[in-house]
Amino acid sequence: MALRERLPPWHEYQRLPNGREVLIRPIRPEDAVPLREGFSLLQPDEVRQRFLHAVKELTPEAAERFARINPKTEFALVAAEPLPPGEALVGAVARIAIDDDGQDAEFAILVSHYIAGMGLGRYLMTRLVKWARGKKVRRVYGDVFEHNQPMLQLAQSLGFVREHVQEAPGLVRVVLNLDPPPLQAAS
Repeated sequence: MALRERLPPWHEYQRLPNGREVLIRPIRPEDAVPLREGFSLLQPDEVRQRFLHAVKELTPEAAERFARINPKTEFALVAAEPLPPGEALVGAVARIAIDDDGQDAEFAILVSHYIAGMGLGRYLMTRLVKWARGKKVRRVYGDVFEHNQPMLQLAQSLGFVREHVQEAPGLVRVVLNLDPPPLQAAS
């Protein structure tokens, strides 16, 4: 019996329906340059849906900030080519950050159109929720354009509920309550 290569925590290979293999792993500081270089491959609508406004380029400073997280309050995964960080093209990024109150965490996911529709967004979202549960977060939320039906449908299928964002017309906040249900008194 051959031994399977042991991967570090939060690292795993996924074979996409198109046959391409990606490595899902935590973001690394070395990913800043590939993030910046891959930004030009994104369509304007992909960028707007992730950043909630038009962004023409990912500056070196912004790429560096995205690639360096505070492990106590933030978690980010990438779906990348199975190459070393810094060399691998990044096709998807999923991040979550715990709010200052320590109770809620905001997520954001960007899956490139090259690999969209292959279940990667769902998979990455489940990993973000798992991390949040481990950090004892009570609620996970994200703001989504109301016309981004694929993301809204994904969130609903995972148990998120919609809340209207009053100060931001056109946005819907999706919220997943992670509190355990209250214990029922025995009758």
